[in-house]
Amino acid sequence: MSPPKSKLKTLVSLSKLFLSFSLLLHTAIADDGVFMSKLAKSLSPTPSGWTTASSFCSWNGVKCDDSNRVTSINVASKSLTGTIPSDLNSLSELTTVSFQSNSLAGALPSLANLSNLQSVFLSSNNFTSIPDGCFQGLTSLQKLSMTGNTNLKPWTFPAELTQSLNLVELDLGQTNLIGSLPDIFAPLFSLQKLRLSYNNLTGDLPNSFSGSGIQNLWLNNQQDGSGFTGSLDLLSTMSHLTQVWFQKNKFTGPIPDLSNCTNLFDLQLRDNQLTGVVPHSLMSLASLTNVSLDNNNLQGPFPSFGKGVEVAPNDGINSFCKDTPGPCDPRVTTLLDVAAGFGYPLQLASSWKGNDPCLDWSFVVCSGGKIITVNLAKQKLNGTISPAFGNLTDLRNLYLGGNNLSGSIPGSLTGLTQLEVLDVSSNNLSGEIPKFSNKVKFNSAGNVLLGPSGGDKGSGTTPPKSPGDAPSGSPSRKSGGSSLSPAWIAGIAVIAVFFVAVVLFVFCKCYTKNRRHGEFGRVNNPENGKGEVKLDVMSVSNSNGYGGVPSELQSQGSERSDNLQVFEGGNVTISIQVLRQVTGNFSADNILGRGGFGVVYKGELHDGTKIAVKRMESVAVGTKGLNEFQAEIAVLTKVRHRHLVALLGFCINGNERLLVYEYMPQGTLTQHLFDWGENGCAPLTWKQRVAIALDVARGVEYLHSLAQQSFIHRDLKPSNILLGDDMRAKVADFGLVKNAPDGKYSVETRLAGTFGYLAPEYAATGRVTTKVDVYAFGVVLMELITGRRALDDTMPDERSHLVSWFRRVQVNKENIPKAIDQTLNPDEETMESIYKVAELAGHCTAREPYQRPDMGHAVNVLVPLVEQWKPTSHEEEDGYGIDLHMSLPQALQRWQANEGTSTMFNDTSFSQTQSSIPAKPSGFADSFDSMDCR
Repeated sequence: MSPPKSKLKTLVSLSKLFLSFSLLLHTAIADDGVFMSKLAKSLSPTPSGWTTASSFCSWNGVKCDDSNRVTSINVASKSLTGTIPSDLNSLSELTTVSFQSNSLAGALPSLANLSNLQSVFLSSNNFTSIPDGCFQGLTSLQKLSMTGNTNLKPWTFPAELTQSLNLVELDLGQTNLIGSLPDIFAPLFSLQKLRLSYNNLTGDLPNSFSGSGIQNLWLNNQQDGSGFTGSLDLLSTMSHLTQVWFQKNKFTGPIPDLSNCTNLFDLQLRDNQLTGVVPHSLMSLASLTNVSLDNNNLQGPFPSFGKGVEVAPNDGINSFCKDTPGPCDPRVTTLLDVAAGFGYPLQLASSWKGNDPCLDWSFVVCSGGKIITVNLAKQKLNGTISPAFGNLTDLRNLYLGGNNLSGSIPGSLTGLTQLEVLDVSSNNLSGEIPKFSNKVKFNSAGNVLLGPSGGDKGSGTTPPKSPGDAPSGSPSRKSGGSSLSPAWIAGIAVIAVFFVAVVLFVFCKCYTKNRRHGEFGRVNNPENGKGEVKLDVMSVSNSNGYGGVPSELQSQGSERSDNLQVFEGGNVTISIQVLRQVTGNFSADNILGRGGFGVVYKGELHDGTKIAVKRMESVAVGTKGLNEFQAEIAVLTKVRHRHLVALLGFCINGNERLLVYEYMPQGTLTQHLFDWGENGCAPLTWKQRVAIALDVARGVEYLHSLAQQSFIHRDLKPSNILLGDDMRAKVADFGLVKNAPDGKYSVETRLAGTFGYLAPEYAATGRVTTKVDVYAFGVVLMELITGRRALDDTMPDERSHLVSWFRRVQVNKENIPKAIDQTLNPDEETMESIYKVAELAGHCTAREPYQRPDMGHAVNVLVPLVEQWKPTSHEEEDGYGIDLHMSLPQALQRWQANEGTSTMFNDTSFSQTQSSIPAKPSGFADSFDSMDCR
């Protein structure tokens, strides 16, 4: 009986399927043969035993399965050259490829979709490129080694390896990898060994390293200025680590706590930028046998490891407080705790070295071995404000403004009894503001989340006070933050209008009175009644901030009617008895400074107002001496400007001449620029320096071209620039001022001034123009930039004269960053400002007077570089605005202190000719005046 038709059809189908499979198998075997034949021809010399006379499955190093499919090729270390055919992935049953330690070149063959491939060894060859998708679909891959292919075209880490979930070992060292590591390691839970050494990789460690099973992690020796960056914090989560080679990278921040890495035996961290204290948990790690930490910026105590630990010689750069194990000075420990809050930034670690923070530590100012100032403003700091600041019990000034700090202001700061200034402005602080003493000048502007209600409550400069501090009649805010009621707003408006009306009335009355009185007055000598001093008593503004000084001086001298006389504009003659009284009989304790003119003393009036008394001793009695004294007073009564020190009064006592000036509490620019460490001051920031330069420029511009007459100062230098508490500058010492009627033609005079600031033409001929002051101003600019004195005998001859040296530096702009004051630490924006000021300084010190700009040009250059000072409205800046927060006398003073405007200047070309500066003759004093030259 014949089989049914259905069964017959089934048999036919199976037969066709079998024939198709047989055909495919035959084709695959044939394809393997074709590839092996091409491979044999492309290699030189042909591997031993690879002949066409025999089956490729019998070739040396070649293995096949039962179906004659190639599963393994091993020709390692055969000194082969040539290439590998690109269709290697046609060997679909391949499990192992071993071509390492030869000289094979050309493109690496594609391995894509070899789903059975488990091991690939291609290291130590000369491959030149890697095709796209080369490692796609390697689902069985366990080992991939390509190290030592240094001729490879730059390529990036192959992200397609995420499909290789069974990958255990990955070695891509010395393969010219570039870029950063992609964050793809989370799926590679089987990965144990990862070598990426000697490449050009950059960026931070990928977050997917966290919690991985990696045991051996080699990322060392990244080349050509590249290197991994960021912190090592992820290592603390990699508990399976046994060996870490991270040397010669750019890792920053502290060494993390590795106490969870209980199998770690080898830790190589040398040649990075690590900071902070070596953790005790690392030094006590039982499994550790080999460690290297040299050439970092590690801080704190010198590390001490156990006896069984081999420590690489620590002969490289680090910042340990000592060279041997042992505790650091308590001040060092406190400052390191402070740095910990900021994440141990590199700029602190690189300068905070040794065991004495009062010895050349940047950002720290000491007095008598006590830390009194920490200035970390605008240092791009992150992190939080450490409570450890509270351990600096002698701290007076703390500047943290202009950073990126977060968190709250620690309450420990309120325990600093010496604290005077706390600036945390322009950060990202939050939380409540601690209650500081009323004497603390507190600034927290720009922290929008800071304050009791989460708003910017600390934008002022006074410490927050408790509700009980408010006056009983003051309006209060409810907890909901409601604003003032309409009634209160209306009341404030009425008061404001009243204030404006009263100020206008007082101003008009004063103006009318000045018009009625004559411009000259006679002043009897208060001591002996002999002679008369006829003075031009042009009104002198009380814009010095001491509006009550004349009246207070008058009240103190009222016991005798001839002790004191008051003139129009507030000038007074004062008896010697009054000046002795307010200066403690010219006590040495009240000396502010000394000079060729004599001594300057500080005095204090009954109302607490401070004054400065210049006592000129041994002035020759006679017409000349009296005339010169009159001349100085005449200048100061004809000029009035917010950036010129104001004269309050004078005294003639026998052979003595005494002048009374407004008191400038911060002393001279010299103290803050050159002697800040000795005086317990913080180094001047660039913002302060350029603002001081602008103030000086405005004051000298006024003398030259905006006053009623044109004057030449002739002795402009840092010691004649005085600073107020707000670090605003005023020009002082007008003893050498000369009148320049038209401000253009030169005036012949006796040589006077200070070496280092003398213009070449003045030193050579004795003839002066306003350009003499411009030259001296340029020297002051160079001092502000470099922090160096105009003449410095401690420097080599070629560098001792600042102008000559700095003009050589200016020839190449790239040299300027090396010449600036090291305390500045400028960012890119600040550096651009420094370049502009340096260029201006070069123009001002040009050899020929006609090549120097006018002071108006200097003002125009500096104005854009200075942040506007409040008030910023046009009217207030001109001196005519009304600030309702001022008292009436203050408002009147503000009106009287009209500053004037800057003149424009058409700049001439900059001369590259170096200034010809006469050397200081031997035996000459550093400073001299016309009296010395008689």
